[in-house]
Amino acid sequence: QLTNGLGSGAKPDIGLKAAEEDRERIREMLAGADMVFLTAGLGGGTGTGASPIVAEEARSGGALTVAIVTLPFGFEGKERMANAMKGLTDLEKHVDTLIVVPNDRVAALCQGNMSFLQAFSMADEVLANGVRAISELITVPGLINLDFADVRTVMQARGRALMGIGAAEGENRAVLAAEEAIVCPLLEQSNINGAMGVIVNIKGGCDIGMREVQVAVTTVKKAAHLDANIIFGAVIDEDERPELQVTVIAAGFPKGVSESFLAGEPTTAGATVTPPERAAKTSASTVEKSKTADETRKDTGKGPAAPVEQELFPADLGQPQEPAPTEETDDFRVPSFLRKRMQQQKERK
Repeated sequence: QLTNGLGSGAKPDIGLKAAEEDRERIREMLAGADMVFLTAGLGGGTGTGASPIVAEEARSGGALTVAIVTLPFGFEGKERMANAMKGLTDLEKHVDTLIVVPNDRVAALCQGNMSFLQAFSMADEVLANGVRAISELITVPGLINLDFADVRTVMQARGRALMGIGAAEGENRAVLAAEEAIVCPLLEQSNINGAMGVIVNIKGGCDIGMREVQVAVTTVKKAAHLDANIIFGAVIDEDERPELQVTVIAAGFPKGVSESFLAGEPTTAGATVTPPERAAKTSASTVEKSKTADETRKDTGKGPAAPVEQELFPADLGQPQEPAPTEETDDFRVPSFLRKRMQQQKERK
């Protein structure tokens, strides 16, 4: 009634009042839900103003409430960004977990000849993929199952969270997929350092090896907080694709890290893990990175990285095999699901 179906005019207070007007209907729609996902583009009126009301009703009804939202493009102006940041602060008060995708991060991955429509479609796919990745942890049966209780353990009342998906093929696919997943190039924070709760889900064909699971989970574990609660699952894909996929959801960051999220500042809680600039990384450089990570952990008061005996599996990981060179050296900066879409667009042309 407030807007007569004509929208909120990019005014968050109108979106808020409209949601308040229908609060009872929102409560009825969410009644009985175990988990609620909210996706919204912040900065305008409806998503910015209404999403905190929806989140409040979902969470007060007992649902695990997860919001995956985008921030405006930089060219949309300071006012829209200011609206988005205020809406983000309001939303965070009423959700268990909040994942933020700045549109500028998506735009940075767009190719020069990509249309405006394709760019927005890519941003939408990032949101959809986030919801899909989390929901499939629960709904897709696995060899080592992750259930709703596992997801709740990691995501309930955790605040800001990061989600990453990595995929790779070849001899060194486990470490490459895990490294891609923990970098999170599309999100506001580009690594999982400091995370106290982490879900790792590994998906591959019938040829997936125990050592690959070991390498992937341990790679993620070393990038998180030293005392992080790691929950992992494994799904066998009957299609037997050569690709191994690693999905990581990290939450429970320290207060300082959460505050830097809001301020848009880089964090220093632990070592920064970066993906390989080229697929052909030498074993020596991998060892050097590990040393740097250990030293950084000491500097931040986290203590040294856990010795091999305390890893998830007792066997020595050894040095990863050197992967074959690739022509598309920049591909590792682009999440796997977006690489596929870009490739499909190229093929259509």
